[in-house]
Order: sequence, then structure tokens, then C-alpha cells
Amino acid sequence: MAHETLHPGWTVASGFGHGSDWYRNLRAHPKTVIQIGNRHHAVTARFLSPDDGAQIMADYARRHPRTARRLCAFMGLPADGSEASFRDAGRAIPFVRLEAADGHRPQRRRRR
Repeated sequence: MAHETLHPGWTVASGFGHGSDWYRNLRAHPKTVIQIGNRHHAVTARFLSPDDGAQIMADYARRHPRTARRLCAFMGLPADGSEASFRDAGRAIPFVRLEAADGHRPQRRRRR
């Protein structure tokens, strides 16, 4: 999961594919409320294209190469460490953008 600050929301991947319960639930009801920690956020799910997934995975692999290889291995996707292999993996993984509802900004944790 990645949180973005410019466009409030989160990008998540369904590592177990299109059949995951949470993924199917979002397909049926894209406007929903998610919980992160003890905070609730109204969101709308936007399902990303395979090309978007390829870019997301390639970017992730540049920042976290070892973890990206391990994630691919765990999901049964071949990844030899090359950008092309991570792009191929990203095309196979369903990615969803959870966009914060209009006027709703994810709250940051306050420091005391």
C-alpha cells in the first residue's frame, strides 16, 4: 500500500488476484469506507490499467529491489530483477487507487 499526499488516497495491490474478497467487494461497491489504524476514510475505488500497474511495480522495485523480488516470488510471478520483469509482474497484479472522497483529507497523526 502506498499513501499519496498530493492527491489524497492510497494505491493498493491485490496480491492474490481478481478473486480476493476485498477486491470483489470494491468492484461491487466502489464507494466505501476504509479503516487504517483507528481512522476511517471515505473513498472511491478506481481500478488501474495493467500499464499503470507496470509503472507502479517498476517504481516500487527501484525503491525496494529486494522486497519487490520477494513479493513477486511469494505471488508466483517470475522476476529476475530487471525492470522488464517487474513491469510484467505489475501487469499481472490488479492495482486499485482508493481516492479520498471530495473534501475529505486523510488525517495525519498529531504529535504530542
